[in-house]
Amino acid sequence: MCKMNQTEVIEFLLLGFKGLHEIKVALFIVFLLIYIVIVVGNLVIVVLVSTIDHLQIPMFIFLKHLATADILLTTTVMPTMLDIILINEKKIFVVLCIIQMNFIFIFGFVQCFFIAIMSYDRYLAICNPLHYASIMSPHVCVIMIRGSWCLMMIISSEIILVFRLQFCNLSQVDSFFCDFGPVVDLATSDTSVLLLVDFIVSVFMIFFPFTFTIITYICIFIAILNISSTSGRSKAFSTCSSHLATVCAYYGTLMTSSLNSFDKESANLNNFISLLYIVVTPLLNPIIYSLRNQEIKRTLKKIARNFRMNNSKSFIF
Repeated sequence: MCKMNQTEVIEFLLLGFKGLHEIKVALFIVFLLIYIVIVVGNLVIVVLVSTIDHLQIPMFIFLKHLATADILLTTTVMPTMLDIILINEKKIFVVLCIIQMNFIFIFGFVQCFFIAIMSYDRYLAICNPLHYASIMSPHVCVIMIRGSWCLMMIISSEIILVFRLQFCNLSQVDSFFCDFGPVVDLATSDTSVLLLVDFIVSVFMIFFPFTFTIITYICIFIAILNISSTSGRSKAFSTCSSHLATVCAYYGTLMTSSLNSFDKESANLNNFISLLYIVVTPLLNPIIYSLRNQEIKRTLKKIARNFRMNNSKSFIF
């Protein structure tokens, strides 16, 4: 309970971007278009993998769930952000704020596991191709996918500790969404246990998958370098180039956002850098796989060709 001279906070005030009122309409249009592109681009991947038979292989099944997590992550954050851009600031109940924080936690960090699983899939395809089908069976894929989602649900139970925090007097969150750091900074109760648990969970969710991904790619690069022919090396590298680009985009933006979180001087700079993780990675994934993956490119071209032919026949009749 709050002290007698303090008022318990039941709503937070999300401040959003400061000093950008003159360009808020332009910002709203830009971010709305980005949000539409993210949802449509990732939804196309989900639909293609779900409906096209030759895309229903482990790598693309994992990609479908990565795209699903991207859609859910941006949908959790961007509608609130768009609202704040138009009205400058927004009130949100503390309970709803913590729930949003939990969804960001789940949809954002489950991608660490999917990216690690996809790197293992590429490792098997390049370093152990003869046993790939037997190891990466449909049953194993289902276990990995369900295990990743279930593990995130269990780990996210740390949010119970956030619900137990007390918030008195201070209610302004210097962000455009319920980010963990700015919200916990407002707590008037002891946060030492929560911060310790968060550190341990972050190490487990980020460091271990990242280390596993790096190790698998070291093995992949060694295997590629041992291929005698140039064409063989090029073909082997092309099978993992799309995923490697995703790894660089995801961990690059995540690390940039994490390192910048220690700087509390510029709120607007922190907000824009947070967009790298919330917006840029989900935006890049469909582009990366549309431009660099031959199977996706061929499928999209085939669908576009069939669409043009059907329209031509309809026009003739």
